[in-house]
Amino acid sequence: MLDRRSILLASLAAGVAMTSKVHARASQPATPVNFDVPAHACDCHTHIHGDPEKFPFFAGRIYTPEPASPEEMAALHKALHIERVVIVTPSVYGTDNSSSLFGMKARGGTARGVAVIDDETTETQLDAMQQDGFRGIRINLATGGISDPNVGRARFTAAVERMKARGWHVQLYTTLPMISAIKDLVLAAPVPAVFDHFGGLEASLGPEQPGFADLVALVKSGKAYVKISGAYRSSKLAPDYQDMVPYARALIATNPDRIVWGTDWPHPDSNRVEGRKATDIAPLYQIDDGRLLNQLPVWAPDADVRRKILVDNPAQLYGF
Repeated sequence: MLDRRSILLASLAAGVAMTSKVHARASQPATPVNFDVPAHACDCHTHIHGDPEKFPFFAGRIYTPEPASPEEMAALHKALHIERVVIVTPSVYGTDNSSSLFGMKARGGTARGVAVIDDETTETQLDAMQQDGFRGIRINLATGGISDPNVGRARFTAAVERMKARGWHVQLYTTLPMISAIKDLVLAAPVPAVFDHFGGLEASLGPEQPGFADLVALVKSGKAYVKISGAYRSSKLAPDYQDMVPYARALIATNPDRIVWGTDWPHPDSNRVEGRKATDIAPLYQIDDGRLLNQLPVWAPDADVRRKILVDNPAQLYGF
């Protein structure tokens, strides 16, 4: 039988374990970068999850992430030798972009943002966002499981209509079948489309999978950018995601002027998990972003091409 002191120690240990779980830190690079990162390099896909008391989550969210602060992001980018950042509002905040703005202000002139808006967002509000450094809006179809082409086409058309006078881009987190369904609209749009995370392809299905040729064609046309980001979302071959090599190389070879790179830090788990409520904490994925960045020279062996991906293309797209 445990004595009183043993019970107390056990209770304290359990308390420490619970605290560590609640306050788990977002991942930091474990592997040093193994190539020369050019000056003014940009991580084009990140999120900030602020203090929930100051930045409350959207009631209609499908997951609840752990915190990820501007200070943690600064440490990440110092380790990666990356100066610039694009902070994207995740679905957990609905159309409240204040947590992203919090992160952008902490970073200053080296940050830009991608916002989420709706029909209630006024032009005056968009003017203020532009002043603050937002340069695009995001349509998140994947997290909500939206696969109806009619919904995708309607939302993309409405977004382009709102953005065409400003010249902002329209960013989409979706799948290859949806990209095929809106291909004609992207080709006709007066503003660029930007597809998150390799266009949502599934590495195991091979380059011949339906929709990948359409994604390549859009990149070739110059009407669309692709973020070669979040490789772990498309591949199950961690930690180097070797099966992503042919996709990355194909997209880059098609039009290196329309490719940007991003970590997807702090790597939220936005999947629907059986038995997990939307209000339950979804632990962040622990991804080694140093090792992730070290895949870029594998995908783009030429240093001049890497400079386009890390510096020139983001500068053009986000107005650095």
